[in-house]
Amino acid sequence: MGAAELPRLTVIGTGYLGATHAVCMASLGYDVVGLDVDSKKIEKLQAGEVPFFEPGLPELLSKALESGRLRFTTSYAEAAEHGDVHFVCVGTPQQPGSDACDLTYVDAAISNLAPHLTRRCLVVGKSTVPVNTAARLAGLLRELAPAGEEVELAWNPEFLREGFAVDDTLKPDRLVFGVTSEWARERLSAAFQPILDLGTPVVVTDLATAELVKVAANSFLATKISYINAMAEVCEATGADVRDLAKALAYDDRIGGRFLQPGLGFGGGCLPKDIRAFAHRAEEIGVGQAVSFLREVDAINRRRRSRTIDLVRELLDGRLDGKRVACLGAAFKPNSDDIRDAPALDVARTMHGLGANVRVYDPAALDNARRTYPELRYGTSALDVAQDADVVVLLTEWAEFREIEPSALAKVVKHTRIVDGRHALDADTWRAAGWEYRALGRP
Repeated sequence: MGAAELPRLTVIGTGYLGATHAVCMASLGYDVVGLDVDSKKIEKLQAGEVPFFEPGLPELLSKALESGRLRFTTSYAEAAEHGDVHFVCVGTPQQPGSDACDLTYVDAAISNLAPHLTRRCLVVGKSTVPVNTAARLAGLLRELAPAGEEVELAWNPEFLREGFAVDDTLKPDRLVFGVTSEWARERLSAAFQPILDLGTPVVVTDLATAELVKVAANSFLATKISYINAMAEVCEATGADVRDLAKALAYDDRIGGRFLQPGLGFGGGCLPKDIRAFAHRAEEIGVGQAVSFLREVDAINRRRRSRTIDLVRELLDGRLDGKRVACLGAAFKPNSDDIRDAPALDVARTMHGLGANVRVYDPAALDNARRTYPELRYGTSALDVAQDADVVVLLTEWAEFREIEPSALAKVVKHTRIVDGRHALDADTWRAAGWEYRALGRP
């Protein structure tokens, strides 16, 4: 398929998913227009600045802009005029005061785009939505688009891992095409041709199944994480060691070691809200009982945060009040500046609320943390926040924290006590260097 035959793409929503998708597709040779209603975000991107931290993306953005294959706009008319295939990549956060998914942005994207669609084209949802949303949106498109039946809807869920988003976009482990016609399948294939040429597996299915894939995958991962953390609770009660338990389980290839990582649990903008929205949607359609275990998965996960604080309190002889606590990490995971539902900041804020003198350092997420939680105190490095600390708490497993020399840290703290909230450090090494080391589920 020559460049002339490549469909022209638009990407609606230039947040984490949309900006990454737009930049990567342009890097593959597609002519792409990215649209957002946030003009500040558009100005940044057009100037070559990625508004969030993602390794490898700034370089790709600069190249894509230079090539002339990528531009950004706030105009739906311009996007509609340009695109043969329109990807909808807007956010679907949790509704305030509810577990349900907030579809405001998805509905707005479709309602604003549709009136400008005057010729045959494909609109592709990538956002994570409750099952059966696509069928409703397809009706809305037909109703509002001047081209009517000529406009089709498909669903193509994303599987990006923050910190690995470029790789996951350019070399995904699978593509899922939820379509209602052969034409839609062909259009989607054309929109992913270079990725399909790599031999990437494709699952072609209906809209409802495609909508379910992402929440089903996230629910499985969340369950696996909470499972090993439930085992950590059992280990704490029995004197067993959850690290050795996880290692022994991981050798079973039916179980596998990925995500079987005990510690502070999951956070971020996807797993927590996705499992809550899934359970909520299942109840709405009368199959709530089938996924009721997800409520317990969520509860186990939340409990990890309070149990981590209990460990800190135990090391401080039962009192947090007035103690100096160094918190290493703010992002929900390493290689990201995302602090949405970040366990690290939740723990830091709770300890601050209990009277501790908390200082936080993170390699990428400090600006976001300062903006959202101005009541906390922040530092310029791990050694800076550890100055005169009564206890150090590792909360996000950045490589630079894993590599800290216990002896270097010992020189600046008041007491050599560390709580490893992520099972990221070698306990024997730290203990040998004179540190009191504690981690959830370990004797």
